[in-house]
Amino acid sequence: MIESSRSLDMQLSGQKRIIVALAGCLLLSGVVAAQDPPAVSPKPELSFPVPTQVPHRVTLPLVTGVKANSAVTPVSDFGGVGNSGGSGVSPNSGEAATGVRRLTLEEAQQMATGTSNPLVRLGQLQVEIAKQHRLGVQSQYFPSIGTTFLNDHLNKQTGQVLTIRRPIAGGTLSVPVNIFAKNQTIFDANATQPITPLFAIYQLVKIARADENIAKSKAGMPVAEAANRVEKNYFDLLVAERELIIAETEAKKIQARWLTASNSGAPRISVQQEADMIAAEKAIALPASKVQELTASLIEMVGLSEGTKLELVPPEPLVEDMSLTEVAARAEAVNPEVVEAEQTAVKAHSGAKLSKMAYFPTVAAIGGYANQNLISNSVLPKDFSYIGVLGTWTIFDFGKREHGVKEASAQAEAADLAVQLTKAKVAQGVKSSYLELERSRKLSQLARRMVSATQVVQASYKSDDPEVASARASMEADMFRAELEYRQAYAHLKSLMGNK
Repeated sequence: MIESSRSLDMQLSGQKRIIVALAGCLLLSGVVAAQDPPAVSPKPELSFPVPTQVPHRVTLPLVTGVKANSAVTPVSDFGGVGNSGGSGVSPNSGEAATGVRRLTLEEAQQMATGTSNPLVRLGQLQVEIAKQHRLGVQSQYFPSIGTTFLNDHLNKQTGQVLTIRRPIAGGTLSVPVNIFAKNQTIFDANATQPITPLFAIYQLVKIARADENIAKSKAGMPVAEAANRVEKNYFDLLVAERELIIAETEAKKIQARWLTASNSGAPRISVQQEADMIAAEKAIALPASKVQELTASLIEMVGLSEGTKLELVPPEPLVEDMSLTEVAARAEAVNPEVVEAEQTAVKAHSGAKLSKMAYFPTVAAIGGYANQNLISNSVLPKDFSYIGVLGTWTIFDFGKREHGVKEASAQAEAADLAVQLTKAKVAQGVKSSYLELERSRKLSQLARRMVSATQVVQASYKSDDPEVASARASMEADMFRAELEYRQAYAHLKSLMGNK
């Protein structure tokens, strides 16, 4: 009798377990069915269910922007494919089939730093201007060759210009001597070779070459700045995509809590439930708007057509290995500020030497050929050649040269001090930037290890589990933030090294 009652109790308990399991399956299927998104209009509005007399099943709305399958596409140490800003595009789908442009960071930077970029072109033009100026000054070493042509006609004869007094006969005798012809034509070809100015030209060439070196040191700055802006926008967009997925997951939680409350027999929506749904919709709108803004900005930077859908490929982790000694040495040699200070000192010293040359006479050799009928052949032949030396010298200028020499010497001394101060400033900046690079490198490596560790945990759960997707997206967002900080520190250190 006792055994039969025990058997009956076991059967009843088994039936209860079956009933509970069936009820759980029905509830889970209801949750999944409620999360299938209907067709959404471009600007959907939040709708609320109408209370009915049957509390067993209530039609529930979806939060605007929530997707049924918005799990983060896994990335393995930045090597995988990222989510395309909520576009729902599969990483394996072709670009031609989906109309989505796959874009890597390297491609974006190359497209943004091409010759079509005005800043890049401006840097190239500055170098070209300085080069042409230097070549123009350098050409003054050679003689200058010129020609002169004159054709003139007088309306009257030049007249008698020679009068002789007769010592014996007395009186005067006028002799018509036409030194200048009525019709005058002259052609002259001449060459002038500077002699003493060659020393001044040498200093002017040094000044022009210093300007060219300064322009070259700054030519790469616009390119580096454009690449850094693209890099920051690229990583900000990757982070914003993950933030959007997190917001969608939180909205799903609120929706599931609403569904549970409705199935428990409470057909009416409470004020708190309504406030939660509106707050969830607002939480999605902010990251979604941020994704659209960053996408439009990136498209404009790389020169793609407006409205292009992007599928960003997370870049490989940055790998660099530089010592502080190497960085400091390269910065001191090619840093744009140091180069500019050193070349300014070169210009100042050349200017000081030029000021002293004001005491020297200006001597030049001249030569040429002339063919003319301007002056009578009795004075000058019709055609002739000539060669000579021309010199000028200022004897007294009331102290102008002396004050100019003192001014130029003071400028040269100030430029030398500026070189020392600039090198000390750059050395301090290099040290601070290198320590910042080491710190950001460690944080980036730690974030990557945490993301890699989640792959093992994720294998124990469903791939479409919203909790796992949210946690994965959050960790990837932190990883991208750390990687961006690391890359920015490296870019700043490269700028101190002249972006070489």
